[in-house]
Amino acid sequence: MDSALTTIGLPVALGIIMFGLGLDLTVDDFRRVGRAPRAVVVALACQLVLLPLVAFGLVAAFDLPALLGIGMMLLAASPGGTTAALFSHLFRGDVALNITLTAINTLIAIVTLPLITGIAIAWYDRQDDVTMPFVEVVKVFVLILVPVAIGMLVRAKSPAFAARMDKPVRLGSAIVLAVLVLGILLAERDNVLDYAAQVGLVTALFCAISLVAGYYVPRALGISGAQSIASSMEVGVHNATLAIFVAIEVLRSVEISVPAAVYSLVMFLFAALWGSWVSRRVQSEAPQPATA
Repeated sequence: MDSALTTIGLPVALGIIMFGLGLDLTVDDFRRVGRAPRAVVVALACQLVLLPLVAFGLVAAFDLPALLGIGMMLLAASPGGTTAALFSHLFRGDVALNITLTAINTLIAIVTLPLITGIAIAWYDRQDDVTMPFVEVVKVFVLILVPVAIGMLVRAKSPAFAARMDKPVRLGSAIVLAVLVLGILLAERDNVLDYAAQVGLVTALFCAISLVAGYYVPRALGISGAQSIASSMEVGVHNATLAIFVAIEVLRSVEISVPAAVYSLVMFLFAALWGSWVSRRVQSEAPQPATA
């Protein structure tokens, strides 16, 4: 991949996305955990426990090559992003819950992302050519947390400016992600068809299972429809840019980034279709006002 895209484009892309998250955040978003602990705990359990197990099952079932398998596990370990809150808003989910989940899971991912990815590397016995240095991981999360903190500061000092910047930042995030995905596919153009055949179905199944589980697990535990929609989007819509960044800048492998790039192509379509269906379902379940 072109060095300018990786050395400049990737950090800028990740910075924009995390700055956008910060613009949505207030200190009260972290306090919300105490007010809705069950919804937060269930959604985080789906993200941190269920998704890695689902990804590992798919990787094993489809017998993916080592680097693509590691890429799938890296994707599964990546937290939700600002796009999850956007889909939640579109389909009547509890957006405040999305913001809280993204903030908390981004912090937890400082530990879980290198842990899960490291286990995948060891499983494939690729420690000799794929390493995740602790210092580099720390740098990644500094790159994540600093823009979030700046965004929160901007929100606190100028809420009106933060509100005006919301749509442009989201649009910018989508554009830079599209450029990154295109760059990865161009860099791997000689292998794109093989990769699509190997991971296309796996990433599609992973996305679909994540969205469905993220909704039905909370619903089965008595959590409201709006909060379950938020959970579904948070669990099913990952921060693919972070996965791509770690794959290329930390693990030094474009091939490992391919599952996240392919997933990005199906994520928006699947989330839109699922969100449209599930929001209608929740509305149909709501009590109707009595007629005279």
